[in-house]
Amino acid sequence: MGLLHIPSADRRLMPEGRFAGPMPWVIAIMMFLTILAAAMGAALRNAASDLNGELRGKLTVQIAEPNAEFRAAMTRDVTATLERLGNVKSATPLPEAELARLLDPWLGQSATTSELPIPAIIDVTLRHSQPADIAAVRDIVRQVAPVARVEASAQWLAPLSKLLVSLTWLSIGLVVLMMAATSAAVVLAARSALNTHRSTIDVLHLLGATDSQVATLFQRRIALDALFGGLAGLLLALVIMLLIGNRMRAIGSELLGSASLGWSGWLLIIMLPVGGALLSTLCARLTVLRALRQML
Repeated sequence: MGLLHIPSADRRLMPEGRFAGPMPWVIAIMMFLTILAAAMGAALRNAASDLNGELRGKLTVQIAEPNAEFRAAMTRDVTATLERLGNVKSATPLPEAELARLLDPWLGQSATTSELPIPAIIDVTLRHSQPADIAAVRDIVRQVAPVARVEASAQWLAPLSKLLVSLTWLSIGLVVLMMAATSAAVVLAARSALNTHRSTIDVLHLLGATDSQVATLFQRRIALDALFGGLAGLLLALVIMLLIGNRMRAIGSELLGSASLGWSGWLLIIMLPVGGALLSTLCARLTVLRALRQML
């Protein structure tokens, strides 16, 4: 006897009460929270991956020399030296106008352009970014310009990357907890349905029905409730995700913009209601079969 295909005569033995009880709505709430947690985890994973990929091999050379002429000369010498290294893919000095623009929100235009000596910045991209490669570049740069500082971009944002990874694992944990809570709710609903239809089950046993046939009646009802609740939770979660996505795009942050789901994330979200329905059906069947064995 199939999961959802049950003769109409057998369906009349046990009223389904489809969508009438609290079970579908409980599952809808749980699935809504599960999908939001899964979407957050997928988005944070992609953001962490993009951040690590973009910063891999990126170095910043800072030349803090008060004398403008000496600073310009050191910048040219360091850039030329870096361009001759085989492991350096590119070395690009940042224009002073761009540096002033970046500092304007904090120091003001007049202060950044005339009152303060702005350090020279050189953006460097390495072909290989192992610690030994970075240390070699640092030693060579200091030979040319002792006042220069070489910083790995990944080192600056390492705490942020670790935070994104931690939040991703937290999201995975929340998904597991939500699925466990959904399973527990299904078990309670199955036991309640067994107690409600106890007399009907006794009659079915007297007529020769097997435990598997009786369990199929219950699992079909719970499967339909779980599927309806999962789809309702999915619809509500998609609305919330759309609203949050619009707010994130309005901010214009590159990091927030990289926190997208991707095709794998969307596939996971679409499959969650189906997986939840299958899990609920399995839990219901196992619960009913175990209870029926104890009743005999």
